[in-house]
Amino acid sequence: MDKQIVKKKWTLKRIATFGGISLFVIVVAYQLIFADRRSTLKIDKDKITISEVKRGNFQEWIPQTGTVEPSRTVYLDAVEGGTIKRVVAESGAMLKKGDVILELSNLNRELDVLAREAALNESITRVRDTRLAITRNDLEQRRMLAEIDGQLAILEPQYLREKQLFEKKLISKQQFEKTQADYKYNIQRRDITYGGYRADSVDRIRQLRELNSAEYRMGENLDGVGRILDNLVIRAPMDGQLSRPQLDAGQNVTGGQRLGQVDVVGSYKVKVPIDEIYLPRISTGLIATTTLNNKDYTLEITYIYPTIQNGRFEVDMNFTGDLPSGIRRGQSVRLRIGLGQTSEELLLPVGGFFKDTGGNSIFVLTADNKAEKRPIKLGRRSGNEYFEVLEGLQPGDKVITSSYENFGTSEVLVLN
Repeated sequence: MDKQIVKKKWTLKRIATFGGISLFVIVVAYQLIFADRRSTLKIDKDKITISEVKRGNFQEWIPQTGTVEPSRTVYLDAVEGGTIKRVVAESGAMLKKGDVILELSNLNRELDVLAREAALNESITRVRDTRLAITRNDLEQRRMLAEIDGQLAILEPQYLREKQLFEKKLISKQQFEKTQADYKYNIQRRDITYGGYRADSVDRIRQLRELNSAEYRMGENLDGVGRILDNLVIRAPMDGQLSRPQLDAGQNVTGGQRLGQVDVVGSYKVKVPIDEIYLPRISTGLIATTTLNNKDYTLEITYIYPTIQNGRFEVDMNFTGDLPSGIRRGQSVRLRIGLGQTSEELLLPVGGFFKDTGGNSIFVLTADNKAEKRPIKLGRRSGNEYFEVLEGLQPGDKVITSSYENFGTSEVLVLN
């Protein structure tokens, strides 16, 4: 009798087939759900810059370049035009106040000055003649009063004596009346003359005051006219060193033309142009530092120029301590101008990454020798040294701060 053979449903082959399929499905599902699908790029570790995020003292400062200038400069401008007659001092000469630098000649101006001086002298002479006439009139009136007083001094006692004699019938009436008439006439004459003298005296005082004032003004004008020719001689306004362009005898100079300058020697300042975006944060008293000849120096903003040209304004800075040795006018000085107080912040070194990401992201190293792109938020910048980190990083994080130009859109870097 035949025995029926039951066919097995789960054979080894079938189990292996379904197991393989299941394993494949699981692997695919894992890749779809859990696998890292971010773009990856392999780079050479030696070609990047790795920096560490750490806490430290932060001060916002801006790098600027200034120019050394004398602390005080007086410019030489021609007040009067003319032709250079003689050049006395050469550029670079050390001058004392009042030293002659050059002389100009201007024939038309000299003739004009002579004519004005002659006219003023003539006017002064007329004023003096008028004053002399007033003085003579005063003397004449006083002489007349003195003469009348003299006659009264004779007539009064004569009149009194003859009056007594006439009352006693010792002299004739005719003789007495003549003496009486002379006496009364001189009294009236003195009253009239003295009244005129008093009235003239008030007017005379006013006239003399006006004449003296006019003569004083004309004298000042005469001095001023004389000083016009002094303007043809250019002198040093103070002690210092002369700087001027090439000037030669016979060269024509116009009024207002700049002929050079005199600089104080041994005292310097630094003039610094600054971008106008920093204007609200710049004030006198801010401190800057610089290094010259391997030595650090401190400067202070002492003056802010009010005008803005080409998007920049200028400030004057003075050294707060000793002047650097060997410093020269026109020398360039690299400065770090502090914009605030020092504070403790989370610091990220400045690098080329900022140009490529705008400071919005950075590659952070991980434990498996990779670097992952992470969003961050940066704050203030301390020159070319540090950024202030506001979000996205912790102290001790290692980050790539060199340029990201060759990383493309990669989000993960594998470091070789």
